[in-house]
Amino acid sequence: MDPQFILIPVMAAAGLVQAVSGFGSALVAMPILAQLLGTRTASPVFALAAIVGEAVMILRYRRSLTIGSVWRLMIATVIAIPIGIFGSPFLDERIMLFLLGLLVFAFAVYALTTPVVPRLQDPRWGFVFGFASGLLSGAFNTGGPPYVIYGTTQGWVPKEFKANLQGVFIAGSLTLIASHFVKGNLTPHVTGLALYAIPSLLAGILLGFSLDRHVNPILFRKGIQVLLLILGLTLIF
Repeated sequence: MDPQFILIPVMAAAGLVQAVSGFGSALVAMPILAQLLGTRTASPVFALAAIVGEAVMILRYRRSLTIGSVWRLMIATVIAIPIGIFGSPFLDERIMLFLLGLLVFAFAVYALTTPVVPRLQDPRWGFVFGFASGLLSGAFNTGGPPYVIYGTTQGWVPKEFKANLQGVFIAGSLTLIASHFVKGNLTPHVTGLALYAIPSLLAGILLGFSLDRHVNPILFRKGIQVLLLILGLTLIF
């Protein structure tokens, strides 16, 4: 099947999840795109599309953004992403997909069991979580889980949670795209696929905005995590 036709529903679903929960677009899209396109193509395609969606999200929640809460995450992410992206070719792609499956599975279990995470008082933890996210973003384009875990330890209200995550995501996406450009990964094939992905992602985000007031985000997120659990197991086995 033509990859372009697969991109449309996958990216629309990713955008919907991102709009409702504030995160998760990569965890929805990358397990499928990685199997369809290979991780070295899927990563730059998703990065090009994701930054457009993140820009739309940050515009919506711009008044709730608190830079003082996330600048440490941003700095550590920018430093770590090139390490992840330039180190990824030294890994076998099967191993990368397996690790991605473990990541998705672990995050799904975390979300489904809703553990009580103690609040981290020392802001320097932001550097640790940001660096971990940067490595995952560079290697797999799935740096969201450490951000989300850190956010849950800070007591952010929903709008602040969404705004702060988008701010960090944009910083990471810019660095990721620049790294892919330097590495020569932004080929005409990649940019062409991204042009198909962007409208679908935006459509999903706009739909998510319209549903945001009517859908219980907690129950919706639970259903998404069940799907991610299945996708993670598929990648692992």
